[in-house]
Amino acid sequence: MSKATKKKHVAREVLEDLVVPSGKQQVVKVVGGRGNNLHEVQSANGECFLCSMPTKFRRNVWIKRGDYVMVEPIAEGHKVTAEIVHVLYPVQIKHLREQNLWPAAFDTPAGHKPVEAAKSKATIVQKDAYSEEDSDNDDDLFVNTNHPPPTEICDSSSNDSDS
Repeated sequence: MSKATKKKHVAREVLEDLVVPSGKQQVVKVVGGRGNNLHEVQSANGECFLCSMPTKFRRNVWIKRGDYVMVEPIAEGHKVTAEIVHVLYPVQIKHLREQNLWPAAFDTPAGHKPVEAAKSKATIVQKDAYSEEDSDNDDDLFVNTNHPPPTEICDSSSNDSDS
């Protein structure tokens, strides 16, 4: 199988399959990447452990902090205690919630959706920014923190010669 075909099949499997945890599989939240295809995850009961990304997902699927994955425990690991079985996207998460298989610890409080909260916050900020009468204020401009601020060099000899 060529690389392109493999990538196509893996992407289709990850995006379209509606999976449910079976056996010892569990849904966990990604806390952060630790390098070498290892990710630190947190289970619904608050336990943190390392899990590995299988070779079929490497360079085909990317996960980041805050994503949800389904893992299966592995017996041979002491530090790495699980392996990722499936990466969960919003469609799969919705399916798990409908099946009542979603861990209650990962539910947002009172059915409040973070996407809606972010949208409403953005509209509030946007309305406040345009309500000011003084449009000369530069406080809301983007500041690039990747570069050091420019420094001004004062040449004291030019000031002394003017006197």
